[in-house]
Amino acid sequence: MADFDLVVIGSGPAGEQGAVQAARLGKRVAVVEREPVLGGTAANTGTLPSKTLRETALYLSGYRARGLYGVETTLRHQATVTDFLYRERRVKETERQRISVNLQNNKVELLQGLGSLKDAHTVVVRREDQPDRRLTTDCVLIATGSSPYRPPMYPFGDPRVHDSDEILELPALPKALVVVGGGVIGCEYACMFAALGTAVTLVDLKKELLGFLDDEFSELLRQRMEQLGVRMRFGFSVESIHVPEQSSECIRLTLSGGEVLEVDQVLVASGRSANTAGLGLEPLGVKFGKRGHIEVGPTYQTAVPHIYAVGDVIGFPALASTSMEQARLAVLHAFGHPFKLAPVLPYGIYTIPEVSMAGETEEALREKGVPYVAGRAAFLTNPRGQIIGETHGLLKLLFHRDSLQLLGVHVLGEQAAELVHVGLTALVAGAGAQLFVETCFNYPTLSEAYKTATYDAIQQLTAGSR
Repeated sequence: MADFDLVVIGSGPAGEQGAVQAARLGKRVAVVEREPVLGGTAANTGTLPSKTLRETALYLSGYRARGLYGVETTLRHQATVTDFLYRERRVKETERQRISVNLQNNKVELLQGLGSLKDAHTVVVRREDQPDRRLTTDCVLIATGSSPYRPPMYPFGDPRVHDSDEILELPALPKALVVVGGGVIGCEYACMFAALGTAVTLVDLKKELLGFLDDEFSELLRQRMEQLGVRMRFGFSVESIHVPEQSSECIRLTLSGGEVLEVDQVLVASGRSANTAGLGLEPLGVKFGKRGHIEVGPTYQTAVPHIYAVGDVIGFPALASTSMEQARLAVLHAFGHPFKLAPVLPYGIYTIPEVSMAGETEEALREKGVPYVAGRAAFLTNPRGQIIGETHGLLKLLFHRDSLQLLGVHVLGEQAAELVHVGLTALVAGAGAQLFVETCFNYPTLSEAYKTATYDAIQQLTAGSR
């Protein structure tokens, strides 16, 4: 008999979820974590820390209260790095402790060390100043996450040039910052620093902002980011960078169009690479894609059937929420339990303002030839939106034109990542316009926008039939 039914490599959201799910099925489970702390990128350098910093930036800048009572606010006081990071460190520590307790309560054995596969059913854990430990196992779940990709042209050894993990250890709040890369991470940090008064320039070779969003919301977000103070340089690449030895001198970046940007710090957010080096997977027949991402099937099996991979290590969408769901499904499949793939997964982008979506975009529906109607509700006309000063928010619902079944939900504005779940639940249930018509929402709330958007869609259909 093998030592374990499942060995999980990695303790981030996917690894924790997979381990606990297996333990709840009565399986013998071990988690191997190479870092001295638990939680992976989500708890330590990515998801939770960056969202905590976002809230700190909103508080210190007084952003949410700007113009709300006819008074323009500025920074509550001169923000320092200590101010900026204090809450972030508290949140990280709390999450690490939560993960540890969760694993203990579910009797999951935790091993600190570097895990790799010696053969298809043996994981070797190398520990500093201790003998190696060999774990035999029936199944393996790879949940090792990812690391920032570092283009070779940037001198990351300089304390003024950061990747998206290092930016959390910045020595001082920058006066002027260039963010290279207009993906989710780059946009989130660009908004955060702009809210604090940093002069931010966002550079990306792509010509559109977050192309997976509905076009209307991509454009709305671009407008809001520019109003926040983010200078957009889309359609351009960085051709060269000069980092002077004297820290008092500006860093100079030359763009493909010839423009020269002078700043005191640079954040490079050019995507991420899978943490697969040294795992011993390739000799076993596991297949890899771009930037080391592991190729998997619909049940998250690799080319080796009893080896599964989930989370950032398999690539897009690389969100904590989707990674946890992938792990749950992979473990259920591995041990022969019934499972159902989630028909819809949500996306939450923590820019300022937030953007969130689930289901189809207008562009996708047009491409598929699906007849639809779009109902909209502006937060400006929503009583709760007026109360909190959220005058630029928008909810858009996409319904099938004939059946009025909900096909997509898109939200921009305060609490967008929370509000989207009302529509997400309706999508998963296969519900439509009648659900929102018959549901009584608290008043005044932003959630009422679902009823407003639904009536807008119905009114368009009624007017069109006359």
